Amino acid sequence: MKLTKIRRLLLFAMSVVGIALAMPLSAFAKSSWPSNPITFIVPGAAGGTTDMPARIIAQKLGERLGQNVVVENITGAGGIIGVQNLMRRPADGYTVFIGNTGTQAINFSAYKNLDYKSEDFLPLTDMISFANVLQVNARSNIKTVESLVAALKRKPGQLSFSSAGVGQTTHLTSELFLEQTGTSAMHIPYRGSAPATMALLSGDVDFMFDNFNNALLQIQGGKVRALAVTSDKRMSKLPDTPTMEQAGLEDFVVTVFLGFFVRAETPPAIASKLSENLIAVLKAPEVVAQFQSMGGVPGGSSPDRFAEFVESERVKWTKLIMLKGISFD
Repeated sequence: MKLTKIRRLLLFAMSVVGIALAMPLSAFAKSSWPSNPITFIVPGAAGGTTDMPARIIAQKLGERLGQNVVVENITGAGGIIGVQNLMRRPADGYTVFIGNTGTQAINFSAYKNLDYKSEDFLPLTDMISFANVLQVNARSNIKTVESLVAALKRKPGQLSFSSAGVGQTTHLTSELFLEQTGTSAMHIPYRGSAPATMALLSGDVDFMFDNFNNALLQIQGGKVRALAVTSDKRMSKLPDTPTMEQAGLEDFVVTVFLGFFVRAETPPAIASKLSENLIAVLKAPEVVAQFQSMGGVPGGSSPDRFAEFVESERVKWTKLIMLKGISFD
């Protein structure tokens, strides 16, 4: 009797093992993931534009999955150091990179010796996007985009603009503006948005493009004048400020995007589960409200749609970088 019971247990165990062996490895991965904490690599400083929304999602995703989601700030070289750190870690879905316009669309053409390529990333979904704002000092005689273009044409190459650094979206948006208007100006790069804004406030430069969330405080404080926004429609917090298209520039839509990426070798089942949960968090009403209060547009696109968008951004900025001969190497 005892032998029969043992035999039944052995047969049961063998059947379980047989079923397990017949299951695809990805099914095991999906069912067990996540069994460890997840890390978000943020290629920006704590408290910055990339960091703040990432921390909101980290908390909400952790609550949803029942696992800790840790934000790790790895800065330097326009996000390159953060990417390199991602590529050294296992492609197991436990490390997620918070990519942006620079790391995913600009750097591939601006840097000639990157040790990774765009195909090394798997886009999961977009997180948030921000428009840029074209602004001048509030004391400036320039009141509209049309009057700025006129001034640039009267004094070719004599007016100046500031940016958060060479190759930053604030720089390239200005270059795109000059290209489309057939004008020229001197570029004065700074180390970050704050000193670039101070240059505008002090009168050291004539105009600048800045991220909407960075510019809003100065605009509302009456220190700078917003001429136009680079979104496809007017911003609710600046209802009287036209879009660039409304100001006379066609097809001038520029957004600074942030999104979630993993290594391309990540098992599809894990990537799918991660994407599904991220999108669910991004669609939560409280997250949407928080992102909108920052002046951003909440994300949550499907992986395919996000991948198409990222590719279109890469094509757009590559064309401009090649045209202007911009290089960071």
